[in-house]
Amino acid sequence: MVRGANHTLMAATFCPSLPQHFKPTPIIKFHKSSFSFKVFSSQSSKDEVPTRVGFLGLGIMGSPMAQNLIKAGCDVTVWNRTKSKCDPLIDLGAKYKPSPAEVAASCDVTFAMLADPESAMVVACGEDGAASGMSPGKGYVDVSTVDGPTSKLINGQITETGALFLEAPVSGSKKPAEDGQLIFLTAGDKSLYEKVAPYLDIMGKSRFYLGDVGNGAAMKLVVNMIMGSMMTSFAEGLLLSEKVGLDPSVVVEVISQGAISAPMFSLKGPAMVQSKYPTAFPLKHQQKDMRLALGLAESVSQSTPIAAAANELYKVAKSHGLSDSDFSAVIEALKVKLKD
Repeated sequence: MVRGANHTLMAATFCPSLPQHFKPTPIIKFHKSSFSFKVFSSQSSKDEVPTRVGFLGLGIMGSPMAQNLIKAGCDVTVWNRTKSKCDPLIDLGAKYKPSPAEVAASCDVTFAMLADPESAMVVACGEDGAASGMSPGKGYVDVSTVDGPTSKLINGQITETGALFLEAPVSGSKKPAEDGQLIFLTAGDKSLYEKVAPYLDIMGKSRFYLGDVGNGAAMKLVVNMIMGSMMTSFAEGLLLSEKVGLDPSVVVEVISQGAISAPMFSLKGPAMVQSKYPTAFPLKHQQKDMRLALGLAESVSQSTPIAAAANELYKVAKSHGLSDSDFSAVIEALKVKLKD
């Protein structure tokens, strides 16, 4: 079962349309080794051919997510701006189409994992975008992290074609994507959510249905705002401990055994102490999410001074060429400030 099913949501401040109480649909567990899917209702119920799944965007997150679908036996068609990124998936059995529109036209449901709101809009609604290939009976699931207004614009373009739309941003980075351990924060068409639930369960460990389009985007931004702020505070602590003569490695161990223990600290801390930042979640994406979260807060007049200060550090780190490093490289921005 999805944890938190009986919790009261306190998100009305961010999303007025979100009900005060909801029960996320329970997870349906499947064996991840083999699947047999029926096509969507646009096909005869007698047809037992596998549902055709499209996947747009094969970056650090999209590629392992699509690979998990292929390995589970799904019929997957892929597209990416850089075609060479499709080749490993084609080798695993995926089909390829040269545009998002052609992927959407050839598939029953299409997933999209893009880097930012601008890319998500272009791929969904631009020339040869997915909306051009949509029609009644099809579904579009955007698993990118975007702001609510962008998600609503994409929803409008997709639903104008008669197709269904679901936003489903994920909580988790590269390793959870590889292991099928992502958390899906979904909102939009409930019937599409129910239809794609088996795919979400291949790619993730839990899923929440949050109501109207925009609520999934808001939830993801709140989560990533907290994560980004936590990382900057952790970085400050590591540097302070070293300055006063403590071993930062021991600080990581002490934290891991106390009330503020967090998997992120245990995972990132040892590498940060060695000034190593293997990319699981690019710093440029963390800063983008901080920016979007601050915009969300501004839209409802919510003060977020800690997140605002953290965002400035990510911007400093970007200015020093760390955009493509892991977001834990924000610690380097603090080192720069100490030298100034």
